[in-house]
Amino acid sequence: MRVQPLHPGFAAEAEAIDLSQPLNDADIASIWQAIDTYPVLVFRGQRLTDTQLRDFAARFGPLEIGRAAMRPGPRRLAIPQIGDISNLDEDNKVRALTDRRRLDSLGNRLWHTDASYMPVPVVLGMLHAVALPPPSPFGNGETEFADMRAAYAALSEATKAAIDDLVVEHDVFWSRAQIGFTEFPQGERDRFPPSPQRLVRRMAAAGQKTLYLSAHASHVVGWPVADGRLLLMDLTAHATQTRFVYSHTWRVGDVVIWDNRCTMHRGRPHDEAQPRDLRRATTLDARSTLEEAA
Repeated sequence: MRVQPLHPGFAAEAEAIDLSQPLNDADIASIWQAIDTYPVLVFRGQRLTDTQLRDFAARFGPLEIGRAAMRPGPRRLAIPQIGDISNLDEDNKVRALTDRRRLDSLGNRLWHTDASYMPVPVVLGMLHAVALPPPSPFGNGETEFADMRAAYAALSEATKAAIDDLVVEHDVFWSRAQIGFTEFPQGERDRFPPSPQRLVRRMAAAGQKTLYLSAHASHVVGWPVADGRLLLMDLTAHATQTRFVYSHTWRVGDVVIWDNRCTMHRGRPHDEAQPRDLRRATTLDARSTLEEAA
């Protein structure tokens, strides 16, 4: 697959292909090969239904049903494997600023890795832009991605040796508490207990090591909580320096694929009075990070 780099060795725009059409095994292998080099891959000009997005994403692995889709009650989107990354309610109306679902979703503006609080986390995220607000003083809703492979490589050898075997507890309720949101539905805390994950992972395809950080990362297992949180704060500050970050400016029809194993991302502000509608599909990993070779 021909690609045009957007950020050296990290983000690229792929050649124009129609992701709504069935792809053969060679096409899927070519996309995987591109992702191994550029873990943020942009496809422009796509027009996918939710069914087409689900079917395309499923070629890369089993799909996650996200935390919001597991809740009882009506959903705006019919397919549970498609995440509703919007500011719209079940009637397609813009949510109020005090809406609980909106406040929960504001956690996505923290640097994070998707679903790292699950015992077996996710691999690929795929986000499709359906409707976007106009530019405004609040920002344009960009999504920023941080290259965790390059961030790990830039650490000193002494730091690498000190952190390579550390395990971190990830907790979605810790990440939401950082922005002051604690009003979860009854039983949700029991359904999503914290999960331990390696702080340093090895990418099987290239053998590169990568930091595995997230706003969900609460503390280092076996350390005093305060010391672990300070380390995680320092590593996050290091990993999100401008030199490691690609900022994606959305266009309607964009599909962005990213590898959660070696990236972090965050959403940026936008005009909350105007509709913003993105749809996400996410593939599941096969095992816990604790089962991987360090």
